[in-house]
Amino acid sequence: MASTQPVVVYPPAVDGGRRVRVDDHFLGMAYGLLDVAEFLRRAGIEDADPEYVRQSGLIEWRGGGPDVWAR
Repeated sequence: MASTQPVVVYPPAVDGGRRVRVDDHFLGMAYGLLDVAEFLRRAGIEDADPEYVRQSGLIEWRGGGPDVWAR
């Protein structure tokens, strides 16, 4: 099933990291909101910070929301 949001944060892995994808590009493993914000800044969303990540409607959180980082 395709996402309607351009950013997808996948469920936590065993080590607590979550894969982050923008459109069809894998950006990396995030271990917190700061990591996701940095990935988004690198992808061109200059004002991304942890609060932006927490509240953005552009992000689809799979396997738990922005406060879930452990299995």
